[in-house]
Amino acid sequence: MTTFTIQDDFILDGQPVKLISGALHYFRIVPEYWQDRLEKLKNMGCNCVETYIPWNYHEPKKGQFDFTGRKDVARFVRLAQALGLWVILRPTPYICAEWEFGGLPAWLLADDSMRVRSTYQPYLDAIDAYYAELFPVIRPLFFTHGGPVLMCQIENEYGSFGNDKNYLKAVKRLMEKHGCDVPMFTSDGGWREVLDAGTLLNEGVLPTTNFGSRTDEQIGALRQFMNDNQIQGPLMCMEFWIGWFNNWGSPLKTRDAHEAAGELEAMLKQGSVNIYMFHGGTNPEFYNGCSYHNGMDPQITSYDYAAPLTEWGTEADKYAAFREVIAKFHAFTPVPLSTPIQFQGIGELTCTNRVSLFNTLSSLTQPIATDIPQPMEKLGQGYGYILYRAHVGKARELAKAKLADCDDRAQIFVNQKLIATQYKETMGSNIPLTLDHPSDNVIDILVENLGRINYGASLVSPHQRKGIKGGFMLDLHFHTGWQQYCLELNNVEQVDFTQDYQSGVPAFYEFVVEIDEPADMFLNLCGWGKGCAFINGENLGRFWDIGPTHYLYIPAPLFNKGKNTVILFETEGRSGSVSLDDHPFIDQPDTND
Repeated sequence: MTTFTIQDDFILDGQPVKLISGALHYFRIVPEYWQDRLEKLKNMGCNCVETYIPWNYHEPKKGQFDFTGRKDVARFVRLAQALGLWVILRPTPYICAEWEFGGLPAWLLADDSMRVRSTYQPYLDAIDAYYAELFPVIRPLFFTHGGPVLMCQIENEYGSFGNDKNYLKAVKRLMEKHGCDVPMFTSDGGWREVLDAGTLLNEGVLPTTNFGSRTDEQIGALRQFMNDNQIQGPLMCMEFWIGWFNNWGSPLKTRDAHEAAGELEAMLKQGSVNIYMFHGGTNPEFYNGCSYHNGMDPQITSYDYAAPLTEWGTEADKYAAFREVIAKFHAFTPVPLSTPIQFQGIGELTCTNRVSLFNTLSSLTQPIATDIPQPMEKLGQGYGYILYRAHVGKARELAKAKLADCDDRAQIFVNQKLIATQYKETMGSNIPLTLDHPSDNVIDILVENLGRINYGASLVSPHQRKGIKGGFMLDLHFHTGWQQYCLELNNVEQVDFTQDYQSGVPAFYEFVVEIDEPADMFLNLCGWGKGCAFINGENLGRFWDIGPTHYLYIPAPLFNKGKNTVILFETEGRSGSVSLDDHPFIDQPDTND
């Protein structure tokens, strides 16, 4: 049986080993391509793969767990083992990872007193219940049980959030309670303050650090910290950032391959490394995270990360540059690629059906009635959209109406005509209303959750609860009496295209395409406004005309041989062309970044 200990070096089966790992998130890749991406990782020279395990992905509703299909983390790890790769698992409650709420489940926020990443007992109880389901899945994968998993992380960059050692100890104890018997580690930024705050001394937990530049300086800070605290162990950069994530409306970020390769070589001269990301993949469904840069700043569907492998799995310029560096530190034998992958374009699609949201609403969801409008989490909804509806009586002119405390983006309709769209700095501004129906004026407010903040102090911000949290004011008073339609859009096959279409309002559009042989394609969306897209019921993620991306990547396994149905949900009342191409439509990258 394999042995692995942490001494002055990582000791694997009695011999020092330099871990050269690449980050590869199973939850951002279709399972049919796990093998291909792992083979390409091995062929770049890596001997290890690292992945987070996002809690909200496996328990999207409280008490409802799923470790099957795309969520079958055990299968992913076994594939790595079959290729001779070691594995680093990060089953922490919080992962960051530019993932919705940093991997924390939205349903936690139904508790008004919830304090995540703390010793708040209901939070710890929720972790306990999650680990009771998770560890029976991953424990057989540990090297202590014949698997490839060498280490597990107990928290992620906690020193950039808090310094509560009791919380870190509580997570460690819960992992041990549920069977974690492999070495544990923390990872934090490369400076003293966060290392002091985020590590566990005298607990046998290895501190590691995260950075992407100034290698000698930052790994030197970790070395000094370990020496000062008499911590035995090797130096490791657990997240060696070789690119960066992207936000809607900002230029695409890039990084020079040779500059990044130089930093990688400097790191490997001093210790072990996990390249973040080796292959980023895609933020599926509504799981993209959100930054907070003087306001909400949601991240795009692509998680390409300027990585050695592109979002769609082809070699980028860093791949060869990194392989050349890694070859200086150990010999490796490439394996043949076993998954045939082809790209194909079939051109523009013709719209076969369309229907307005208002006219198919009843086929998708049933309203929940309350006097005061409720946020998503109180209604048992985690992601997507929510439509608030109120009947406000007779015809009249109102000088002002106002949304009070609403997140993230709201469209206000009177009698199914768009009156205003509010987002960021315009959210909560006064709106004049003309109520023009003689007796029954209807206000609809469509609110989109653009993604919860995944990092920093704003992780505990009131902005994390989505939808209307204060109310809607007519003149100076709150209106009471609301119907709320939860639209997680996990049932688009129920869209009723026999109903009427109206221009200028949110609507669904259907495209049917016959495919002889499925291949990888890009759904390019020129002229469309904002929304999300589905292929055969699978949510591909969001699109937005502000860029920098104007496509959604569709891997071949999501297509059927024969008939395929593409559905767009577009919220701005705009439509353009839809094409399936062999290349993506992307804005010019920012080459100065």
